[in-house]
Amino acid sequence: WADLFTPRQLTALTTLCDLVGEARERVREDALAAGWTDDPTPLAEGGRGAMAYAEAVSLYLAFVVNRVADRGSSLAVWQPGRETVANTFTRQALAMVWDYAEANPFSGSSGSLEVATAWVANALGALPASGEGVVHQRDAARAAPDRAVLVSTDPPYYDNVPYADLSDFFYVWLRRCMGPVFPDVCATLTAPKRDELVVDFHRFDGDRARAKQFFESGLAQVFQRLGSDHDERFPMTIYYAFKQVETTAEGGVASTGWETMLQSLIDSGLTITATWPMRTERSNRPRAMGANALASSIVLVCRRRSESAPMATRREFLSALKSELPEALRLLREGGIAPVDMAQAAIGPGMAVFSRYSRVMEAGGETMRVRTALELINETLDEVSEGIDAEFDYDTRWAVGWFGEYGFEQGEFGRAELLSKSRNTSVAGLAEAGIVESGAGKVRLLRRNELDPDWDPAGDRRFTVWEVAHHLIRRIHEDGEEAAAALLGAVGGHGEAAKELAYRLHLICERKGWATEALDYNSLVTSWPELTKLAANAPPIAPTLL
Repeated sequence: WADLFTPRQLTALTTLCDLVGEARERVREDALAAGWTDDPTPLAEGGRGAMAYAEAVSLYLAFVVNRVADRGSSLAVWQPGRETVANTFTRQALAMVWDYAEANPFSGSSGSLEVATAWVANALGALPASGEGVVHQRDAARAAPDRAVLVSTDPPYYDNVPYADLSDFFYVWLRRCMGPVFPDVCATLTAPKRDELVVDFHRFDGDRARAKQFFESGLAQVFQRLGSDHDERFPMTIYYAFKQVETTAEGGVASTGWETMLQSLIDSGLTITATWPMRTERSNRPRAMGANALASSIVLVCRRRSESAPMATRREFLSALKSELPEALRLLREGGIAPVDMAQAAIGPGMAVFSRYSRVMEAGGETMRVRTALELINETLDEVSEGIDAEFDYDTRWAVGWFGEYGFEQGEFGRAELLSKSRNTSVAGLAEAGIVESGAGKVRLLRRNELDPDWDPAGDRRFTVWEVAHHLIRRIHEDGEEAAAALLGAVGGHGEAAKELAYRLHLICERKGWATEALDYNSLVTSWPELTKLAANAPPIAPTLL
């Protein structure tokens, strides 16, 4: 790990670690002078005297050193927009960088000791002022507590995050600072990895099957333990922010990470009773900037499944799914969940239907697997999304269908005309509406920056929801939210239809892998609460006379 730091950075960090030990002694002396008892019992053994107090303060100082290290490595880059040094871990990996920014630890700005100390102090200041918390480190699969517990957990994300490997970056400094205080915790040179519950085939001599089996059996054991130890008076909550990015051989969408977690949960006798999308991710975090990254965690609310739970056939499950999922999705949209999170959020209510049964029987008599259920949930999500098209005007319906095939690329005029007949419109009418370009036997949708910049909804003789959505996106990007809010106020009730269209188009982009276009539609929905607030307070716009 020393290779990640310049000699100057290593000198600074090792010096700060040594100073943590000196500060510990100074704090103990000051505490004794202030009247604290000279109890030699250390903090790790529950001590409450001057020694334990000094060790607690030194632990907070070790956190400060870790923050300095995070912005004081040779992998920390400059953030031009914020004019700060970014931290090393902008994602769940050590990224390659072409150049780096070296923070001055004594500068008082980003990456400095002063700023790091302020952050740690702020965190401590947010802790409860009274009461006492006790933390025990236990193996979730084996260590049974002495009483019923409340379970709220964020399980490991399959093969997505090598937690123990990444934690070594911080552990090596914590060990240097706190080894004498926590000799048991800091006994190893690096963080233990053998029993870590992740899929890492390198730990199994490259054997992927063994790594997968280790994770799946371990996760099942954990959920079995948690399910039996959980206090049934309360729901169990499981946080999950793992994006479905896999395409099945049949062209459907599924996720090995979700499948494994949910299969373990259901096999342990739990059922999903609710879904709570929670805004847990910062929109300005480096992972989200310019990326179609998840904005929320999906909280699955679970309880133990009744022993009298009925069985169901595939047809019965599908019937219940098609009956209940549309209303659940409507509530999620009304709650303002970002389009980028919709596919993940739909898993909750979908799996709530699936997990209420003791088992779902396939036509051949075998038990339906979670992966199949996920594919059916995603298919139903697509059907519900397509059903929204009926609420749009004819031109917008054509544009959605064309977009699903060609995006903003050119297509044959014959195909465009054929599609227009099924949508009760025409290519000439679409050109008149100002949303397509037609010529030389080719047709294509106009991008948002190609639409009429002086478009006036009140004076438009061929008004489309397609125009509303894309002009709103254009104004957000080019003129800001106030300008977009003014337009939203001018289009009245058509604004909600534009929001629904954004959800529809984002799902198409997700399925097609069009990340750039998906960002536009996601930004419209995530800006919606602010747009509606600004529109409500904006002065009325005078109508345009034809």
